[in-house]
Amino acid sequence: MGSGQVTSWQGKNITVAGLGVSGVSAARALAGLGAVVTVVDGGDSEGHRARAAELEAAGISVRLADAETLPEGTDLVVTSPGWKPDSPLFEAAAKAGVEVVGDVEIAWLLRGPDAAPWLAITGTNGKTTTTQMLASILRAAGLRTAAVGNIGTPIIDVVTGEEQYDVLAVELSSYQLHWAPSVRAHSAAVLNLAPDHLDWHGSMAAYAADKGRIYEGNTVACVYNVADRATEELVEKADVEEGCRAIGFTLGAPGPSMLGVVDGILVDRAFVENRQKNAQELAEVGDVNPPAPHNIANALAAAALARAFGVEPRAVRDGLRDFRPDAHRVAHVAEVAGVTYVDDSKATNTHAAEASLAAFEPVVWIAGGLAKGATFDELVRKSAERLRAVVLMGADRALIAEALARHAPQVPVVDLDRTDTGAMLAAVREAARLAERGDTVLLAPACASMDMFANYNKRGDAFADAVRELAAESA
Repeated sequence: MGSGQVTSWQGKNITVAGLGVSGVSAARALAGLGAVVTVVDGGDSEGHRARAAELEAAGISVRLADAETLPEGTDLVVTSPGWKPDSPLFEAAAKAGVEVVGDVEIAWLLRGPDAAPWLAITGTNGKTTTTQMLASILRAAGLRTAAVGNIGTPIIDVVTGEEQYDVLAVELSSYQLHWAPSVRAHSAAVLNLAPDHLDWHGSMAAYAADKGRIYEGNTVACVYNVADRATEELVEKADVEEGCRAIGFTLGAPGPSMLGVVDGILVDRAFVENRQKNAQELAEVGDVNPPAPHNIANALAAAALARAFGVEPRAVRDGLRDFRPDAHRVAHVAEVAGVTYVDDSKATNTHAAEASLAAFEPVVWIAGGLAKGATFDELVRKSAERLRAVVLMGADRALIAEALARHAPQVPVVDLDRTDTGAMLAAVREAARLAERGDTVLLAPACASMDMFANYNKRGDAFADAVRELAAESA
């Protein structure tokens, strides 16, 4: 399948793995093209049964509480992103000689002859923000666009829908890229690489290789992070179209074929005439919201992709000014008694937390949760001088406490051994007690949230609620 378009889906027996949003989208789209679709899922909750009933009413078979057996006669398996490569269903497919692909691969194959090109983004952190920034810039240029992929509307629904687009801003996770061999972007960016999801990929090398798939077949630009050599190595390994260029972004002064920052100005030395000598002003650092270092890097990556697509400098500036980040991403919550409270609950790994901590000083850091196999020594070592104090909570807080003892023994640490609904309020109260006027209390957990909260959004909401309660008491 990876070698080209599927000419007909009529009568093909397709098994869709997963009854989530992307699985339902794939099942409906393929059934609408005449495929015989069976959806399998290991769950059997009331929600699962309700979704199954809707699909069955549309003529789609659903098999609940059995995600391991390959339906007889399957020609192709279409998986939802989170299913691990060693799942029993995929092992059965391999034994039967049946290919497994993801919903992004199906979306690519379902594109029409005049389909909008893709500007694609991946990386360990910053994907969603950068994709949304890019979409804002493209809209400011008067282009019909949408932010899709691992964000918002399922990409299959977008490529098969009636609305026409000039270009799509596509966020792709390592999971999605693993199952998408045919995708060929106009231009793509890998923002950064740090250990994450290693339990899924099996190794850092495999994780990086899946991220690097985003560069395969690029036609105009492969955008990489100058400060992260691993991203440039992925560009060097990629098989791209003739004439495709490597474009770096840096928080420092850019060299030729780079975008960077000079005296508080975002500048382009890649998409200009005589780039050896000339630079084009794009925007001011103050146009980026928030202007934290890692977010300026996101803005430069988005600008590079937009410029690769021919967007004028004014649209880059206007798009960045119009952009508003999602909740729980370095979000200012309140100032109470001279202390600023910032919610970065989305910092679910050490790389994201390091970037967040680098934006503030001094910091009372609230951290902890599910470590997902991560270690914290490098994060603590790099951030130690910024820390006023630390409040730890969650299942794997001891791992962070041990790293603090090794690399920042002078920093006061509060260990909250509780998981009840009042735990976050207790953490905020402890942080407020430790903070001094001018400090920032920063929720940047460096861990996943599911030990105590349904997701990082709920964790961030609990933090914001606790800060507002603190503010009310101080009023």
